[in-house]
Amino acid sequence: MATFTSTLPDELLQRLTDYAKKLSLPKNKLMENALNLYLEHLKRAEYVKSYGATAQDEDILAVAEEGMDTYLKQIEGEAG
Repeated sequence: MATFTSTLPDELLQRLTDYAKKLSLPKNKLMENALNLYLEHLKRAEYVKSYGATAQDEDILAVAEEGMDTYLKQIEGEAG
């Protein structure tokens, strides 16, 4: 595991210290957990943004509709 050194505003460091005590966790573990959650949040935000862009792409929509049409035909064929 690598070592990382940084500075934090005093108020943020105090909040970190307070929560670390409340949760009985070392500060570095609390920071690791928080950073992992935040990075996952950023990843989800990227997906949301890409899906939003995809929703405006007429070619992508046509492919999706074509796929749904094929799927519907398969379902109807199985039911018939």
